[in-house]
This record gives sequence, C-alpha cells and structure tokens, in this order.
Amino acid sequence: MKFSARNQFSGTITAIHPGAVNATIDLLLPSQTTVVVQITMASVESLGLTVGTKATALIKSSWITIGGGDREPKVSSRNRLKGTIKSITEGAIQSEVMMALEGGEKMVASITNDSVESLDLKTGDTAWALFKASAVILGV
Repeated sequence: MKFSARNQFSGTITAIHPGAVNATIDLLLPSQTTVVVQITMASVESLGLTVGTKATALIKSSWITIGGGDREPKVSSRNRLKGTIKSITEGAIQSEVMMALEGGEKMVASITNDSVESLDLKTGDTAWALFKASAVILGV
C-alpha cells in the first residue's frame, strides 16, 4: 500500500502506556530515535499491538511545525526531533522544508513562506521538527 504522507518511519514498539480511552506508544526507529504516538485503546486492540510489534508511523508534512536554533524548544509537542535543514523549496504561499534528522531519517515539513522568513531558516541551519503524538497515524 502507498500513502500520501511524506513522512513514513518504520520501527519497533518498545512501550505501550494504556489509559482509559487512549494509549501512548513509543516507536523506536532503527536510528534509536523514538517517535511517540497517541491512539485509542480500541486501535491498540484491533491492531494487536504489543511490545516488539513492527509498525510504521505516518506524519503528513502539513502536521509538522518547525522550530529554529540549537536549543530544544519548550513546547507541548511530544515529538521534538532535531536535525539540519537540507533544502527549502518555496511555493506561492507554502514552503517545503526538508530536514535530515540526527538519527539519519529525512523529515519534510510544509510551512508558510512567512514562517520561513520570520524564523530566518536557511539550508544548513539546525532546526526542530515538532509534532503532536496525536498527529501520527500508526500502521502495522
């Protein structure tokens, strides 16, 4: 199956933190980067998730926020992945920001041209890909 989500990361579930309605899942990527996923308990059960299950995280580029600078931003997003900007492709309103994460994975974010300008983002800069655990679709 092919997906339109630009960001697709395969890994292994290392922890499942169940709650009354939702669960938080830790997905360890081969680079040792962890992506935190929030899904319903019903989804945990229907997917048959256990620690050790191989899974894929899907994150649309428009669901990612970019933060600039070397210091980890203080934000509520559970996923704060550090990397280096490899390219910025400007469109009429939006820009596509391609990052190489510290673990080696590639991450694409779609942000406004105004955001690129106000953050003064440039190729080679250190940046952070920020996204909520609930913005991740998990597949097995």
